[in-house]
Amino acid sequence: MDILSNLPGLIGILFKNPIIFVLVFPILVFSLVIHEVAHGWVAFLMGDQTAKWLGRLTLNPFKHLDPFGTIALLVFGFGWARPVPVNYLNFRDLRKGIFFVSVAGVSANFLFAFLALLVSRLTDSYDAGLLHKALGIIAYINILLAAFNIIPIPPLDGSKILMSFLPNEYRYSLERLEPYGMFIILALLYIGLLNPVIRSFQTIILTIIKIFLP
Repeated sequence: MDILSNLPGLIGILFKNPIIFVLVFPILVFSLVIHEVAHGWVAFLMGDQTAKWLGRLTLNPFKHLDPFGTIALLVFGFGWARPVPVNYLNFRDLRKGIFFVSVAGVSANFLFAFLALLVSRLTDSYDAGLLHKALGIIAYINILLAAFNIIPIPPLDGSKILMSFLPNEYRYSLERLEPYGMFIILALLYIGLLNPVIRSFQTIILTIIKIFLP
């Protein structure tokens, strides 16, 4: 899995530079949390109160963190939180609801990366090497999270974005893949087929950011 081996494992950063770890780790945990909260809030705005009823519209990390996802974040520099439950049947407009809820998580990570690079740009004239390194790691992992989630394989956000445009029969076919989706994703990561796809999405995201931060 060369995509994982190339990531900045946070355990390594902890031993090499504890100060950067202290700066980076809480913000990266927040990146995972805000991704899920964004899904829940937009679902609430579109008519679904499931996340609210289950207490998931909170920034409290303990309501969202997945033990294995947190361990992956520490070991590989890439992790995940527990998905916020969403009931599409409650949306006032099904297609719009699926689209905006799915885009919300990716947008949150995009915004996080943009803000990290913006702060780095604004403090470029200062002697703040540790801060800039921390901001670079935060931006990199948030761009990676956004790029990974855009992949149109269930249960990733990209599949839901695609579903919002598909006719019902094709949407149902894609939904039926969801129980097997993570196995498919892990297999494709293992053999390296997803790596160029993720890199392409990363390039697109960086290109968009550079429009605003030339």
